[in-house]
Amino acid sequence: MRITADFFQGSTEEIAQKLLGQYLVHETPQGILAGYLVDVEAYLGPDDQAAHSFGMRQTPRVQAMYQAAGSFYLYTMHTHLILNIITQAEGIPQGVMIRGLQPVVGLPLMIEKRHGVNGPDLTNGPGKLVQALGIQKELYGKNLFTSSLYLDAEKQKIPKEIISLPRIGIPNKGIWTEAPLRYIVKGNPYITKQKKSEVAEDFGWRKET
Repeated sequence: MRITADFFQGSTEEIAQKLLGQYLVHETPQGILAGYLVDVEAYLGPDDQAAHSFGMRQTPRVQAMYQAAGSFYLYTMHTHLILNIITQAEGIPQGVMIRGLQPVVGLPLMIEKRHGVNGPDLTNGPGKLVQALGIQKELYGKNLFTSSLYLDAEKQKIPKEIISLPRIGIPNKGIWTEAPLRYIVKGNPYITKQKKSEVAEDFGWRKET
């Protein structure tokens, strides 16, 4: 069962943390690819200098940011396609970048799409997980409720601890460079720049009851 629009209640920071442990599914012609979200970043345009919608910027590239919560904003950075999920009501351009995913279903196909890469490097970065999941630009402006990419509300994991950190790759943006708007599941191996010594045996999840 897909999540509904009710999921997107609260601030973007709160929604970003709520996304951790959600089960992201992509139904592709080759098969289902899925995993748990473990690393995300919140973007608080129009005030956030690091957001593409800073200052209510209006260009064709960012139009999806002004759509309703649950919509996809996709853009290319250094040849990599990056997935963002819009978090607020139509006209309020805030969203969450999906940075890391713990893969669960479709590993052989993910590895094939990543040209043989396996282990944490398979999906421990925003461009990596988009490639592994077979996400294409055609999803731009579509949403979690009606497209082939969605969150399954019945397969959620609960993080033991969520850590807030500065976002990655945000230089020279004043207070926004160090703002703790990146959220990770402590101890999970599939987060960007995770040290092996900090990986937890349970990957940072609470025990399922």
